[in-house]
Amino acid sequence: MSKIIDIIIPALGDFDSIEVIEIINKKGNQVKKEEGLITLETDKASMDVPSPEDGIIESISINVGDFVKQGDCIGKLRVDESEVNASPKTPKSAENKLETKKETPLSSEKPNQSLTNQEQSKVSAAKGLPKIDEDSFSKAHASPSIRKFARELGVNLIEVRGTGYKSRVLKDDVKAFVKSMLSGSNNSSIGLPKIPSLDYAKYGEVSNQPLTKIQKISGPRLQASWINLPHVTQHDLADITEMEADRLRIKKLKQNKDIKISPLAYVMKACSLVLKDFEKINSSLAEDGHSIILKSYINIGFAADTENGLVVPVIKDVDKKSLIEIAKELLRLSVKARSGKLSSDEMQGATFTISSLGGIGGTAFTPIINAPEVAILGLSRSTTQPVWNGSKFEPKLMLPLSFSYDHRVIDGAYAVRFTTALCDELKKAKNLSKKA
Repeated sequence: MSKIIDIIIPALGDFDSIEVIEIINKKGNQVKKEEGLITLETDKASMDVPSPEDGIIESISINVGDFVKQGDCIGKLRVDESEVNASPKTPKSAENKLETKKETPLSSEKPNQSLTNQEQSKVSAAKGLPKIDEDSFSKAHASPSIRKFARELGVNLIEVRGTGYKSRVLKDDVKAFVKSMLSGSNNSSIGLPKIPSLDYAKYGEVSNQPLTKIQKISGPRLQASWINLPHVTQHDLADITEMEADRLRIKKLKQNKDIKISPLAYVMKACSLVLKDFEKINSSLAEDGHSIILKSYINIGFAADTENGLVVPVIKDVDKKSLIEIAKELLRLSVKARSGKLSSDEMQGATFTISSLGGIGGTAFTPIINAPEVAILGLSRSTTQPVWNGSKFEPKLMLPLSFSYDHRVIDGAYAVRFTTALCDELKKAKNLSKKA
């Protein structure tokens, strides 16, 4: 026989209310007593609210971003009444215990039950498994329960991509990282020769500048993409003479005086149209490597340069937006990126990415694919060049394109057909701005 009990927030110490930053277990999940249900965070520490009993979660009535206080009911738990009655009474202080950032050494922790024994054995026996970097481990954006979970598996949290609120590392993220190691597609540099260390100070004065948080997060991801994906880059030139004239025309219109329409907006619109005919480029390789996942939606990320490094905001459903709407979204997300106020949702869900360096300079480069995407487009600075029209040379504004693709999914012929079609679309500026 079972009964429904309330899940109550225990004593929070000196805090009146604390923000909820993570929902660890959701409705329908089976949980053990003392297993974390939600994570709270103050300016000093994170803490998990544990389950009062073994049972199944009937409901969770709060969301990420809510504030809770002692005594609040945050949900319902279905428990087996016989087990509750049979279990020995626990002092109230123990029942209300919150798990804080204090981490128990691996030797004293219980074995992890979320993976099979076989999987755990493989992880433990993995040769070359990198030693946990305690300094970076302590700085990883994760709750105490996730830190404990990662330690049990010997996982460097700093190498794990967080998909939670504000890029927080979740339990599923750690599991995915472990599975990638077991399948041989891990994000670490296992098996690669190390770069020899040097005493740079021997040759002159040096100083040490720490990497930004963004660099620490993006670095391992970029390395993983470069190692695991067979990158090939196709270069092309797009005639944007008419596009630039059209951009200046729209800019002068009275209704658009407060809108900044950049060449990037045109390129995004053109890409959204061409991607419909080149659906492989808007796909991802399945985990088994035997098929590709075709996406009917077109979400385009763009690399935004900030003081702390590059971030990639995402514009959703670009194919359904007008040129003006895309320009407005570009401006809004760029402002949020520079101020560090992008939400995790605004940086997720991309099917294709554009990296534009045209405002800085350069003639060509090799952009790194933002896996699990299979392609990325790089833009360099446009220049006026002489172009032969069949009888004479004409001055044309030419935009260099650098198209990197995953050769497992896209071959060279498919790639050059894509860039050719994109160049043709960019040349037809009136088609891109007809809704503006």
